[in-house]
Amino acid sequence: MKRERNIFAVCDLEVEYAYHFMEYLSKKKNIPFEIRVFTSVDTLLGFVKEQEIELLLISEKAMCQEIQEEKIGQIMILSEGVSGIYSEAYPSIYKYQSSNQVIREALTCYGEGKKEMGKLPAVQKKQVEILGVYSPVGRTMKTTFALTMGQILAKRKAVLYMNLEEYSGFEYLLEQTYEQTMGDLLYYLRQKTPNWIMRMSGMIQTMNNLDFLPPVFTPGDIQSTTLEEWIELLQGIIDYSNYDIILLDLGDGVSGLYRFLDQCTKIYMPVRNDPVSQAKITQFETILRTLNQGKVLGKIQKLKLPYHRTTHKGVNYLDDLVWSELGDYVRELIRKEGVVLQQEKKGKGNEEWMEDSLQMSDRNL
Repeated sequence: MKRERNIFAVCDLEVEYAYHFMEYLSKKKNIPFEIRVFTSVDTLLGFVKEQEIELLLISEKAMCQEIQEEKIGQIMILSEGVSGIYSEAYPSIYKYQSSNQVIREALTCYGEGKKEMGKLPAVQKKQVEILGVYSPVGRTMKTTFALTMGQILAKRKAVLYMNLEEYSGFEYLLEQTYEQTMGDLLYYLRQKTPNWIMRMSGMIQTMNNLDFLPPVFTPGDIQSTTLEEWIELLQGIIDYSNYDIILLDLGDGVSGLYRFLDQCTKIYMPVRNDPVSQAKITQFETILRTLNQGKVLGKIQKLKLPYHRTTHKGVNYLDDLVWSELGDYVRELIRKEGVVLQQEKKGKGNEEWMEDSLQMSDRNL
C-alpha cells in the first residue's frame, strides 16, 4: 500500500509565479513531498483544516495571523528583498532567484530543523536501476561516457548521477563552485545527522535534466567512506526519492570496490585494445574470480567508445556530448537494451538485495 507523503505547500498571490514554481517542482524527483500550490489564502486555509502541511513556503504578502495559528510543520517566507514583520519570525528565502536555488535553500533549512528521519515517509516501493560505470584502465573516457548516458537517459527517466572518483575535476570542468558537496553529505551520514536525506535534497544540482550530487573535493572523503556507508547512502536515496536510475561513476578509491560493483544492476566498462590495457583488464577479472565475485563479471558490458574531442567547458561541453558521435553511440546502446533497463536481481527488492551483500564474508572485501 502506498504511504501518505508529507505535503510541501507553496502559496503566492502572484499567479504566474506560483504556477511557474509548480511546473518546476513537478519535474523534481529528489523531493520526498507531495507538492501543492495555492494562489489565495482562503484556499490554503481551507486545505490546511483538512490536511496537515509539513512545509509551507509562503510569500510575505500572503502571510497572515490566521496562517500562524494553524498547525503547520515549518513555515518559510518568500521574501521580495525587503524585511517585513514575518521575516523576523520565520526563515526567509529571496523569491526572485532561480527556482532551483529557492528549493535548495528551503530543503536545507528544513533538513536542519528536523530532529528525526522518521518524519519522512518512504516513497512507494519500486525497483531502482543502479548503473555502474567503471574501468580498471585509465584514459577510456569513462566519465565522458557516464555524463553522456546520464543526460540522454534523463530526457525520459528520473536520473541521479553520482561521481565517486577521488579527482572528478567537476568544479573546473563545469566552471561552477558548490557550497556543499558529497563530502558534506558523507559527513552528515557518518555523524548520523537527523534527516540527512533532506540535506542531500538541498545539495542536488541539475544539468540538462540530469540531477547530480556535486562530487567530493578532497580524495580522503572517498577513501574514508566504508562500503556499509555507501550502501546506506544508496538505500536512503532509493527509499526517499523518486529516481528511476542511479548512475554511479566509480573510481578505484571506493572502499570494498568489488562488492560495491555487485550493487549495480549493470556495469559499463569502457576499454582499450592496447596490450597494457588488456593486461589490466585480465588482472581485474582474475581478482574478481579469486575473491568469489564472479557474479560481477556477468554484469559487465565492455565498450569501445568512439573518440570525442571538444575545447568547450561548462554547459557547452555537456551539450557537445549529447549531440556528438559519442551521443549517437549511447542512444543506439540504449535503444538496443530498451529504454527501461531490466533488473537482473531475480525478483529481489533493492533493500533485500543490499542486505544480502552486507552479509557476505569479510574475506570478499
